[in-house]
Order: sequence, then structure tokens, then C-alpha cells
Amino acid sequence: MASLRERLYIIIFEADTRAGKNFDIALLWAILFSTLIVMLESVKELRDAYTIWFETSEIFFTVIFTIEFILRIWTARKATGYLTSFYGIVDFLSVLPTYLELVITSSQYLMIIRIFRLMRVFRVLKLGRSMREADALWLSLKASRTKIGVFLFAVFNIAVIMGTIMYLVEGGENGFTSIPRSIYWAIVTLTTVGFGDIHPHTDLGQFFSVILMILGYGIIAVPTGIVGVEMFKDSNNSKVDNPHAIRLEATHCHNCGRTGHLPSSNFCMQCGSEL
Repeated sequence: MASLRERLYIIIFEADTRAGKNFDIALLWAILFSTLIVMLESVKELRDAYTIWFETSEIFFTVIFTIEFILRIWTARKATGYLTSFYGIVDFLSVLPTYLELVITSSQYLMIIRIFRLMRVFRVLKLGRSMREADALWLSLKASRTKIGVFLFAVFNIAVIMGTIMYLVEGGENGFTSIPRSIYWAIVTLTTVGFGDIHPHTDLGQFFSVILMILGYGIIAVPTGIVGVEMFKDSNNSKVDNPHAIRLEATHCHNCGRTGHLPSSNFCMQCGSEL
């Protein structure tokens, strides 16, 4: 059993071997087909004409992904490490909707979450540098989360204030029937979406709209600048720490599947397992 578990681990978690790469490629095709089927099932004409076929396909792919998920738990070096990893959570969510459908109607459409599993293509095709870039972006977002949080809170305050003003200026006869609905209009206008379902009719209301629209263009650029600064800092720090880091290949964690480690790393940055 130990030998079988080790062989299955190499096939399921390793993309370096021929069997492991073939397994991942077959899995990627299964994910693509299952996602396509979910999308096609949302078309009423197709769903009515091929109901049995869609239900059979759903059961078929769910059984395959359930078996794969159980095998990953059984063969993982540390089951909790895999279950709490990004891929572990996505794998669990990809099989959950079919079982939820027994209780909640139409929950099978949540299987579209499986599309996230296609991120394994980076590991299969040895795109380690792309994963490092994704990690750098994620770290930049985490580093700037406080600034972005303060910024979003300020934007929300502006939307509340402007929405309240428009409610007083325009009134219910012009579509601004309540403060929450007026805040909805303010957010739509501030983000430059402009659905047009509500619009001001009075001169004063249009004046405030112009101010809000101009303010919206300036607001859009702020989060980009905040994240961009953090990415620039991270890039400079990486060059200082290791001027040759751009040419280094990523190390794969055999426990949780995390990539993006430097070859000199001894332990996984996510689960702490030895690399």
C-alpha cells in the first residue's frame, strides 16, 4: 500500500514524470469539457433538448473529480496542507455543487469554479516564472491592502454624501426614491459605469453629476498607482536580494502544491514542509 501510495503521489502531484504530465493534461481536458458543459447547460434550448445528456455528463465528471480529490488527500504528504492550499480549496469546491444540488436547486452552475483548476497549466508547462509573477502581484496587493481599504472607505463616504444630496435635490419624482437608491446612482456614476436607469433632471442635480463624473476619472487611477508602487518596491528588493533571480526556476512543494520558491529554499512558504 505504501508503494502504491508513493506511485500515485508521483503521478498526481508531480508533472516532471511522463505519467504525471499525461495525468495533468488529461485532467486539464476534463476540466475544460466539464466547464463547457456547464455553460452550454445554461442555454434553455439546449438544456430542454439534451437534459439526460447533461445530467449524465455532470455525474460522470463529478465522479471523476471526486475520485481524484480523494486520491489527492490520501497520497498527499500532509492532507491538511493540501486541503488548506489554493488548489485544495478549489478542488473541494469543484465537486461540492453536485452534492449541494440534492438540497439547493440549480447549484450545479457553481461548478464553473472548476475553471480555476486550469491554473495547474503553469505547473504542467513549466511556466514557473509566470507563477512567480503572479505571486509578486499577490504580495503587492497584500502590501497595499491597508491603503486600498482606506481609499475605498473614502470613496464609499463620497458616494453616501453625494447620494444623500441627490435624494434631497432630485426627489422621488425623478427616480431618486430613497437614499440607498440614490447611493446606487452615485456609485454607478462615480465608477463611470453609467447604466442610465436613473439620471438627474434638475440643473442643480446635473451640476453635482458633473462633479461626481470628473471625480470618478481621478479615483479610478488611485488603486492602480498604489499597487504599482508596491510592485516597483518588490521588484527593486528582488534585484537587491538576488540580481539573478529572474533566471532561477521555481521549486514545487510536494505537500501543498505551492510554487514560486527559490531553489535555495528549504521549506515551503505556505505550509512549512521541507522542499
